[in-house]
Amino acid sequence: MINMSHGLQSRQGVPQSLTIAVIGDIHEQWEMEDNEALEHLGVDLALFVGDFGNESLEVVGRIAQLRIPYAAILGNHDAWYTASEWGRKKSPYDHRLEDRVQAQLDLLGEAHVGFGKRDFPQLGVSVVGSRPFSWGGQDWKNDRFYRERYGIENFRQSAQCIMAAAQGTACETVIFLAHNGPLGLGDRAEDICGRDWQPLGGDFGDPDLAEAIAHTQTIGKKIPLVTFGHMHHHLRHTKARLRTPIQKRHHTVYLNAASVPRIRTRTPLFNPSQSDRLSNFSLVRLENQQVCQVSLIWADCEGNIDEQIPLYEAPSLADVQASSMS
Repeated sequence: MINMSHGLQSRQGVPQSLTIAVIGDIHEQWEMEDNEALEHLGVDLALFVGDFGNESLEVVGRIAQLRIPYAAILGNHDAWYTASEWGRKKSPYDHRLEDRVQAQLDLLGEAHVGFGKRDFPQLGVSVVGSRPFSWGGQDWKNDRFYRERYGIENFRQSAQCIMAAAQGTACETVIFLAHNGPLGLGDRAEDICGRDWQPLGGDFGDPDLAEAIAHTQTIGKKIPLVTFGHMHHHLRHTKARLRTPIQKRHHTVYLNAASVPRIRTRTPLFNPSQSDRLSNFSLVRLENQQVCQVSLIWADCEGNIDEQIPLYEAPSLADVQASSMS
């Protein structure tokens, strides 16, 4: 179980331990009670991986009222009626009168880190955003949208933007926040970014994010965590298992936080007429700027944890020493 108590301060005033809440794909399931739950959990930082809804200004507006440090990136559903010709044809509003993509960006302000970064010097970390509105995969999609919004026309240019943001961070420790994960984490349907629809299998990660991570490692930045969503834990081709939600490569933990749907109800045993709304969050514990624990939790609006599912625990020093001697 993740210990929610805060660690001691280092000599530079940076906490030796941090607890981060990662919020997976929301898909309209966010009320003010979720703000309350997140604030009651007492985390140091919240990270949102996107897909708030189909250009849902209401959901983004609620999140913008959070009273704790946070960063966010917008997902493919957050430009559902804007990014493609197909989406614009289905749009319920007039694009000549409204720009709901820009309205979401305005609501989030500097908290939105897509193609950018947000420094948290008081926590000793900087959050770098990948390409916003990603659909995943190795085919460049929505070229007109990216060209008009960002002046970007391919994966290489996208990677350069992400790398520039990482190079400009104020902190040595960098967390990457993305909607879809990076290429290179496996090509089975059950893998963390694996394709779970026909034709089955294949790595659906983002190549520009993978390139940016590799470059950032070469310039001496520490990357304890890369977190994202998009590829839901519940698989399309089988109910026999869930998607692999976490992976570690070298010193970096990769977390897919897309536990969808993220709301369920609990019926109290002695009061069956009343049911509680439970929200899921992924809690990541960092000690000395390294991930030591990750859990998926279900909590009520007062931050009481109903269920905690361990996903990762770093090996102890004794375990490492024993392994090296065997």
